Amino acid sequence: MGEHPSPGPAVAACAEAERIEELEPEAEERPPAAPEDHWKVLFDQFDPGNTGYISTGKFRSLLESHGSKLDPHKREVLLALADSHADGQICYQDFVNLMSNKRSNSFRQAILQGNRRLCSKALLEEKGLNLSQRLIRHVAYETLPREIDRKWYYDSYTCCPPPWFMITVTLLEVAFFLYNGVSLDQFVLQVTHPRYLKNSLVYHPQLRAQAWRYLTYIFMHAGIEHLGLNVVLQLLVGVPLEMVHGATRIGLVYVAGVVAGSLAVSVADMTAPVVGSSGGVYALVSAHLANIVMNWSGMKCQFKLLRMAVALICMSMEFGRAVWLRFHPSAYPPCPHPSFVAHLGGVAVGITLGVVVLRNYEQRLQDQSLWWIFVAMYTVFVLFAVFWNIFAYTLLDLKLPPPP
Repeated sequence: MGEHPSPGPAVAACAEAERIEELEPEAEERPPAAPEDHWKVLFDQFDPGNTGYISTGKFRSLLESHGSKLDPHKREVLLALADSHADGQICYQDFVNLMSNKRSNSFRQAILQGNRRLCSKALLEEKGLNLSQRLIRHVAYETLPREIDRKWYYDSYTCCPPPWFMITVTLLEVAFFLYNGVSLDQFVLQVTHPRYLKNSLVYHPQLRAQAWRYLTYIFMHAGIEHLGLNVVLQLLVGVPLEMVHGATRIGLVYVAGVVAGSLAVSVADMTAPVVGSSGGVYALVSAHLANIVMNWSGMKCQFKLLRMAVALICMSMEFGRAVWLRFHPSAYPPCPHPSFVAHLGGVAVGITLGVVVLRNYEQRLQDQSLWWIFVAMYTVFVLFAVFWNIFAYTLLDLKLPPPP
């Protein structure tokens, strides 16, 4: 294949429209046309009767005549889409969506149900790739279950923007941990230090009215053993997922897991504080593992069974450590050690909202009914937890540990 990345279909369409306008003998100077005007000019060349439709055969001719200008994998996808239209016609809006890379649900369904087999070799079989291209290919096979999506991602990814969200969160967590380690003069099991809970970032049941603590607790970890596993999972799982699905979607799943984790603790383990980013980490990892299981035959990552087993063992060890620490005699009674329930809140978010995000690569989430069902469930849980925190502690006459 040629140098990566190569121009996309939208660029090729615009270039062709400009060439057509230059050849018109009576064309007058005019201001630059909007992208859709370019596509309209191109579409009209194949629809002289202004019916609003062109045949799939003409669409194939258009793609084949400009095949050298398109990324080879995208050309393959678009040709498959042209063959998948049962009525043999493509309307103007479909044409605009295709040439501008707007991959709707109908786009994916047409590809999956198309009557043309994609006959070129798999992305994994391509040779002569440089280091960055091999990395992008590796990420595609790690996260996407369909070859058509892997090829599309490989051609589209430009590393702009880079996976900044997970890297920024990880650096902040490490920075806060080092700062606390120096100030407390303790790096292992920092949570046992008598001044640990005095930090204004930790969620504490007595200070639950301070709303920022439901989120900022992720920057405080029980010790280097707690921080280490969370950082490794964030980088090994979170960064590739962000490279594919973007900072907005992965950040949404991560933050939703974090908030669900602290709210779950405030409902199910009402006397315990919360520290660590395990809620967000478990949301991402659970979503990724569930996506692999649900698309087992399509996922082509190497040693997937072994790696799933290793991930589950690591998560179980971290969860076991959290459970042990929670019920270990506290260094500052009557306040117990941090809760483990945040892990479970993260898992719940991962196997609901997270799975929907990972299963819909480049698809509009607002078009997915399951997405709205899980958003509604999450909203109901958040509202329930808010009212629980306002009224339940008083109604139950619960004895809370004194503020730090």
